Amino acid sequence: MGTCRQGPLTDIRILDLTRVLSGPYTAMMLADLGAEVIKLEQPKIGDDSRHFGPFSNEESAYFMSVNRNKKSITLNLKSPEGKELFKTLAGQVDVILENFRPGTMEKLGLDYKTISQINPKIIYASISGFGQTGPYSRRAAYDGIVQAMGGIMGITGEKGGKPVKIGSSIGDIIAGMFCATGILAAYIHLKKTGEGQYIDVAMLDSQVAILENAISRYTVTGKVPGPTGNTHTSIFPFETFPTKTEDIMIAAGNDVLWCKLCDALGCPELAEDERFCSNPKRGFNHDEMFALLCLRLAEKPAEEWAAILDKAGVPCSLINTIDKVLENEQIQSRDMIVEVDHPIVGKNVIAGIPIKMSLTPGSIYKAAPSLGADNSNVYQELAGLSVRQLDDLKKSGII
Repeated sequence: MGTCRQGPLTDIRILDLTRVLSGPYTAMMLADLGAEVIKLEQPKIGDDSRHFGPFSNEESAYFMSVNRNKKSITLNLKSPEGKELFKTLAGQVDVILENFRPGTMEKLGLDYKTISQINPKIIYASISGFGQTGPYSRRAAYDGIVQAMGGIMGITGEKGGKPVKIGSSIGDIIAGMFCATGILAAYIHLKKTGEGQYIDVAMLDSQVAILENAISRYTVTGKVPGPTGNTHTSIFPFETFPTKTEDIMIAAGNDVLWCKLCDALGCPELAEDERFCSNPKRGFNHDEMFALLCLRLAEKPAEEWAAILDKAGVPCSLINTIDKVLENEQIQSRDMIVEVDHPIVGKNVIAGIPIKMSLTPGSIYKAAPSLGADNSNVYQELAGLSVRQLDDLKKSGII
């Protein structure tokens, strides 16, 4: 926690038009590292996610989880006055971020081509389901659609079972992370050359980019990868095992760790067994290996095995539910669960900042804003509007 905006990005000002998750996640990452993020929302309604449960004092916990460290202003972009005010703001920021369906900003007359004539140095980033080009570009998309189309559902789930969506909204979040990377790269280019540019990030592209070895496995073997449960497809043993009480995750990622695992389990002979003495052989004889390890692991509770394996230097973990995650001493020690004071909700528990920097650390210094909380300050500072002008705009529904 901090008390003010800090970090390596304090000289970047972002006008954030995004809603729900992918874009707000991008903006939150940059805000955590010091960027000034001005979240622009529709008057009276705001970001769609303000209406997603669960709620605390009528405030959305979903919205609060990805919109910290931001300012909120409201503006009707369909009105002529709203468009002109947007253009004024666009001339005062470094980055514009939006995740409307492709074509929306062009219809509004607020697309990159138009805005770059007002502010040639602008970095204009768009996140969409399928990108600004291609036959699917105008299709609507949500996280589940992209997970299904992008192949990640096809390799997730129990072995032999139906494909399963990943529990986290990885389609949105990964696109958000790639977009944040793109914005930072564009900002470096801007500092070097004075040139702004357009960034096009697609959720579908982002899903394909994280398929890692699934693409290689198919192109090399010709076999279509399917769900394998908790078993790794290339490293053995690297999966969950039943114990006397509950499952435990064990990852013996190389032959040295395999030997340590066998010693810790009290079956050193398996390390020398010709069937299991190398990773390829363990993969070929996986079912036999798995069955033999299960016999040993069934003798003790999971917590006891976790302590034994950890002492032996074998990577392992109990399978934590979310309540256990919040209680975990390692997670707590690195400030990954924090409390912020929300003006309506009070104490709001959210995830911390995962990027730890020695010289220019970021900070979580404010909770997610209420709708339009910063209208007065932002419009007075960046657009030079008077209190009376703001009152008139509010009465007419422009802000």
